[in-house]
Amino acid sequence: MTGTLVAIFGTIIVYLSGMMIIGIIYSKKNKDVSDFYLGGRKLGPLVAAMSAEASDMSSWLLMGLPGVAYLTGGAEAGWTAIGLAIGTYLNWLIVAKRLRIYSQKTNSLTIPEFFSNRYHDSNNILKGISAVIILVFFVPYTASGFSACGKLFETLFDTDYHIAMLISAAVIIIYTCSGGFLAASFTDFIQSIVMTFSLIAILVFGVSKAGGMDNVIENAKSLAGYFSLSDIHNVETGAADHYSTLTIASLLAWGLGYFGMPHVLLRFMATENENKLKISRRIATVWVIISMAVAVFIGFIGNALTAGGIIEKLDGSNSERIIIKISMYMSEHSIFLAIIAGLVFAGILACTMSTSDSQLLAASSSMSEDLLKGVFKMKLSDKTSMLVARGALIVIAVLGVVLAWNPDSSVFRVVSFAWAGFGATFGPVMLAALFWKRSNRYGAMAGMLVGGITIFVWKFGISKLGGAFAIYELLPAFILAAIAIVVVSLVTKQPEKEIIDEYQEVNALMKK
Repeated sequence: MTGTLVAIFGTIIVYLSGMMIIGIIYSKKNKDVSDFYLGGRKLGPLVAAMSAEASDMSSWLLMGLPGVAYLTGGAEAGWTAIGLAIGTYLNWLIVAKRLRIYSQKTNSLTIPEFFSNRYHDSNNILKGISAVIILVFFVPYTASGFSACGKLFETLFDTDYHIAMLISAAVIIIYTCSGGFLAASFTDFIQSIVMTFSLIAILVFGVSKAGGMDNVIENAKSLAGYFSLSDIHNVETGAADHYSTLTIASLLAWGLGYFGMPHVLLRFMATENENKLKISRRIATVWVIISMAVAVFIGFIGNALTAGGIIEKLDGSNSERIIIKISMYMSEHSIFLAIIAGLVFAGILACTMSTSDSQLLAASSSMSEDLLKGVFKMKLSDKTSMLVARGALIVIAVLGVVLAWNPDSSVFRVVSFAWAGFGATFGPVMLAALFWKRSNRYGAMAGMLVGGITIFVWKFGISKLGGAFAIYELLPAFILAAIAIVVVSLVTKQPEKEIIDEYQEVNALMKK
């Protein structure tokens, strides 16, 4: 192994070791399942903000988004980023504080439990449906993270993809299984710092080697439809394809996904003081806007470097390796830059791990707390619950590994489908639960089912018709789910008095 690879490998090992040490440290602070799944509601504003966004961004930020921008230009990546930035701000503005208060008022530790307690669903049907939805969409989401890790080490060390993916998954499982929510949140905070450093390092180095900012922009302008928000660059023909208003709206709809994202919503529920959420909102929004803008521009930089013959041309799902290729080129210049490149690779791992750990926790809580204890009424002691929780986490991780076995899968496409699934099934229900006192359990059930079914039908059926139907499945699914909630709630009996009274109490607490 050359000195360059030793420096990179050493940096990554130090980083991974640090994550596992944090997990071991925080394992001693888990006294019960409340600590394991929600950290005892002790998150400060800075950790809450950065851990939420780090867990949200995933490998999509440093691999998926730059890869799309590298291939097709600014339209798809740009409108998606704009939608996500708007969604981030609105989620923190209108959902965070109310969910924090409502979830504590109803003594809810998980999202399915919140829906069940909010509507006083004694039969736990809502809890069961929600838990199954989380398992269905989080397993492929987690798999995309494992896949990103495998691609990183395969490219970096010319090693077998499957071995690299398995080792990465094992590290994530160890520290998450040990430390639970607090470990995941604190490591996510550290990982957000590493991710930020990675973006800045690649931006500065890439621009300098591409001949300066002007050269990067000129290269983008030379490609038809590339440097545009109204056109998209067609890689096969080299021409510009026009982006319709409907297509732009469907990309902006990515922002709707935030209202239903369990691993982000759990951060709201876990904050120590709801009155400090304004600070978290500002931190989160600024970080998201800057990081996504830089990620898109890195795609432009990569294209300029390819045009200059500095790095090889990438196509298809391989375009998601563009940041890896730039970092490898960086590492060839000196041992110091090799260490910097190692930190960039650690940043890619940080993106993946910060999402995977949160997803594993949310999915394991759904299996152990919501399905086994909630739906099937299993009587478990706190100690047994912890063992079941960790066992469920391992089972879900193994399923993720199985789905990630194909190295040709696209991180961006898998994440977009899972994102749509959560956005359509949980987003409208969450908004109705928090802001509409007339909504009831029947409407919530209808919304989840209609949203989930529409995602699959639209993705694998209707969208194939092309034309106006070839839009992101989240938009029509979200709209239809919202309509289902309203219609079914209105045609069925209104909520019981105690549910209305509880809703009014939350309103009173919000005013204070």
